[in-house]
Amino acid sequence: MDAMSTAAPDSTALNTQPPLLGGVHHVAYRCRDAKETVEWYGRVLGMAYTTAFAEDHVPSTGAFDPYMHVFLDAGAGNVLAFFELPNQPEMGRDPATPAWVQHLAFKVADEATLLRAKAHIEAQGIDVLGPTWHGLFKSIYFFDPNGHRLELACDIGTAEQVEMARAVAPAMLEEWAQTRRAPRHAAWLHAQPDEGNQA
Repeated sequence: MDAMSTAAPDSTALNTQPPLLGGVHHVAYRCRDAKETVEWYGRVLGMAYTTAFAEDHVPSTGAFDPYMHVFLDAGAGNVLAFFELPNQPEMGRDPATPAWVQHLAFKVADEATLLRAKAHIEAQGIDVLGPTWHGLFKSIYFFDPNGHRLELACDIGTAEQVEMARAVAPAMLEEWAQTRRAPRHAAWLHAQPDEGNQA
């Protein structure tokens, strides 16, 4: 074996391609109370509490900031996590961003499941908005005890409709970048069937 074959790879050559991702490992949000959050997600959405990390010092930075980091099974290999940070100022949200913008959406099997979920969530005393029509899917919306907006969505679009939306997406992005006005390429997504415009 010659010296060339045992040399370390050139790091610049390794960084010329984006990584091949294997999905989302977990998504982490802040919570006010870890125990309350775990119990709420179990009761309202059936998520199993699987793991907890707790340290006084943040592993990545070394900073002293005691935390409880809890992990919940969101189904299909997806994980939702929360941090409780008792030494930090009370949590808030970006006042310049409307409450409906930042949210976490979970998939359910079909419209019947979506409607059953709505009934269950409302029975917990939680306000639920929807179902809302989005052309390719229908959704309901509600808030967790930390003020995070959640969505449950069921797919309703056909394969042809999904492909139609995909085909016009580049042109829509380009038009938006130029005008900052809503492009009309996929206006059919927002027209409910009884309005006579379903694609």
